[in-house]
Amino acid sequence: MAALARANAALACGSSCAQLREALEDLTAHYHRLMRETHRLIRHGDRTEAELNTVNTKLQQLSAELEYKARHDTLTGSLNRGAVFDLARRYLTQAPLSLIMLDIDFFKRINDTYGHPVGDAVIRELVERLRAVLGDMGNIGRVGGEEFTILLPNMSLQSAAQIAERIRANVANQAFDCLPEHPVTASFGISWNTPGTPFEQAYSSADAALYQAKKQGRNQVVC
Repeated sequence: MAALARANAALACGSSCAQLREALEDLTAHYHRLMRETHRLIRHGDRTEAELNTVNTKLQQLSAELEYKARHDTLTGSLNRGAVFDLARRYLTQAPLSLIMLDIDFFKRINDTYGHPVGDAVIRELVERLRAVLGDMGNIGRVGGEEFTILLPNMSLQSAAQIAERIRANVANQAFDCLPEHPVTASFGISWNTPGTPFEQAYSSADAALYQAKKQGRNQVVC
């Protein structure tokens, strides 16, 4: 601004050609410095914007990871107890729901005999088998140590029972890769529920059926 003021003053007072030239050179030098600084600031701004975009992307990834971890079981990747219960409640507001409860028979014996790492491996392999049978049907949730819930919206009780039987046979008739020397079986309880059924009632009915399957000898499906 000072260089511009000197140039304007030189023009206003009718200075000699040499004085005008000196004022113009001074103004030009300042202008070039201003342009260099402007370009530097633009480059810095571009870098800052790129850095902010990178940070924003990382924050979005972290948010997605935290949301996933808040809804999923860390051992199996299936839905956790809270998430599967919330989903069941949403289903029951708009559609009939078949709800399957299952748990691994005598799982404590596996943990006591072979150790918890083997028990964890059995649980992971069980979930892999559930997914293999279900495909893209339904939702799997781990609701306890060796206890799981499967949600099958808009599915009849008969169809749900057939799926549960397929899972039961898959578990019982094929040795687990992680524990080939020890047979693994599971028991199943199923409830079928009309839209508007309270979740607690749907869950309690399936739990009662599971208890009956255990009482009758395990490794079976009760509706």
